Amino acid sequence: MVLNLLVFILAASGVIQVKDIPNDDGSRLKIEYRLPESVFDSAFLYRIQGNKKILIHKVANSSGVVIDEGLNYKKTYKYTLVVYSDTLKKTYESLMVKPKASWFDTSQFPLFIVVLLYTGLLLFYIQHARSGKSLYLRPIAGLQAVDEAVGRATEMGRPILYVPGLSSISDVATIAALNILSHVTKKAGEYETKILVPVRDPVVYTIAREIVKESYYSIGRPDLYNENDVFFATDSQFGYAAHVSGTMVREKTATNFFMGMFWAESLILSETGASTGAIQIAGTDAVTQLPFFIVTCDYTLMGEELYAASAYLSKEPLLTATLKGQDAMKVIILLVVGALSILNLFGVHITLGLF
Repeated sequence: MVLNLLVFILAASGVIQVKDIPNDDGSRLKIEYRLPESVFDSAFLYRIQGNKKILIHKVANSSGVVIDEGLNYKKTYKYTLVVYSDTLKKTYESLMVKPKASWFDTSQFPLFIVVLLYTGLLLFYIQHARSGKSLYLRPIAGLQAVDEAVGRATEMGRPILYVPGLSSISDVATIAALNILSHVTKKAGEYETKILVPVRDPVVYTIAREIVKESYYSIGRPDLYNENDVFFATDSQFGYAAHVSGTMVREKTATNFFMGMFWAESLILSETGASTGAIQIAGTDAVTQLPFFIVTCDYTLMGEELYAASAYLSKEPLLTATLKGQDAMKVIILLVVGALSILNLFGVHITLGLF
């Protein structure tokens, strides 16, 4: 049986309210609806765009909010809510609305202030360093022992083994390890001590070879460079661990450096080095591998100490200034978090738009 539906069209009745969402790129609109009917069979929300009628939401409740996305801020939109109840069909229409694109996201203003503050701190410390004033960095035992470790290898007449991790060049820890490699190579070159650098990743191998070569050139000893001292071992994780372990035993290395990213092979490498009696310095940001390095190595750089090593060893003013700026910002963040936590205990809830 075909039912003749009664059709009502109610325009701008307040049932549908369409609002622009602030602080966006003009691609969204918020549709709020409140139906006078509490009971109905079905209801559908459509977007009217030119001659097109697009279903965007199936309404289940008499009131609610719908976010319509993927819009164009240059176009105007209209919305229609069609409600079916028994033999009655009602259509509620909204006014024509055009989304607005914002130049700035004002909700991110506190973050903008933080960026300005951090930039100011960096510029302050960089200017401080350029003026010739010294910047204090706390002593890091593992980095202070680098010269001692190289000196021991020189006294014993044995080579140094440097492992720049097993990750690729895209890993921050690998980049930090290569920066330390440059300093260790220069120091080894001054004492004419051989340094061996087995590498797992082909790209890291190419870069490590150039770093070692350039380091020898920078101290005026290009004759010390031997391309066979920096070599590609294998890309197999445990194959690489076996190769490095064999090198430590055969070459009787006096000093072992394990810098960069490591996984399950860390204990194999460090335990083998410890069994040969070598002095070992490790550094990684892999939290799960730090315990193994701590118990088997003489010195261990943990987390950010690895990143700070290049500034600490080179004493380069700009690098040191950047490091000091980061530390100062961390102190400020800790103080702000502490103050907000205390205020929260007293019922004062402030997030500064950052949380």
